[in-house]
Formats: sequence, C-alpha cells, structure tokens
Amino acid sequence: MQKTTLIGNLGNDPELRDANGTPVCLFSVATTERWKDQQGNKQEKTEWHRIVAWGNLANICTEYLGKGSKVYIEGKNKTRKWTDKNNVEHYITEIHAKEMEMLGGAVSGNGNSGHGAPPSYQNDVPF
Repeated sequence: MQKTTLIGNLGNDPELRDANGTPVCLFSVATTERWKDQQGNKQEKTEWHRIVAWGNLANICTEYLGKGSKVYIEGKNKTRKWTDKNNVEHYITEIHAKEMEMLGGAVSGNGNSGHGAPPSYQNDVPF
C-alpha cells in the first residue's frame, strides 16, 4: 500500500484544467521542517510538492483554496516521464490527492468567495 500525507501551505492559487471532460486541479504545497543543529542553531528546510486533484475534489480545491491556504492532503505518489522536443527525458513526481482537508478558513484569491467550505473532501475519481 502506498499513501502520502502532507500538511502545508499552498504556494500558488489552484489551476483548474479539463482532461477529456474531467476536471483536474493543479497546485503546489510547501512543507517545512524545523530543527536545531548540534550547535543549537535553528535550521529550516522547505520542500515543494506538486498536487493533482481530479473530479469534484478538483472543483472544491479550485473554489475554496488559494495561495497561502493551510491544507491536509492525502493521496499517493505518481511519477510521470516525458520526452521534450530535444529528445531529453524528464521525470516529475506528483501527489494525486484522494482527500483534502482545509486547516483554516477559505483564502481570497483565484475567485474564492471566502465562505465556509466542507472541512474535508474525498475524491470521487479512482486512481
């Protein structure tokens, strides 16, 4: 079984696209790890994660999330490979969201109304 869970903040407003008639939403989430090194100095490292949501979950994310929103995301990692026009292979790892939970109010931006959203939502499109 493969399961990925994140708690972090959106780095950009969600972008809604159409994939052969199915809504798909793309956004990035930053997670930050903080610790003290051996000398007692505070250290920090931020990782960026590309999130993909499908179906009704894509619509909910687009409507209620915005840059800076704090969210819980549950899903699984998927790695895609493609070849560019110069015949160079590229890889990208994404988290395909199955569940999203807002950990704060709706954030204005990307047309968000700011009214309350469901506290959590599960994807209706199977992986």
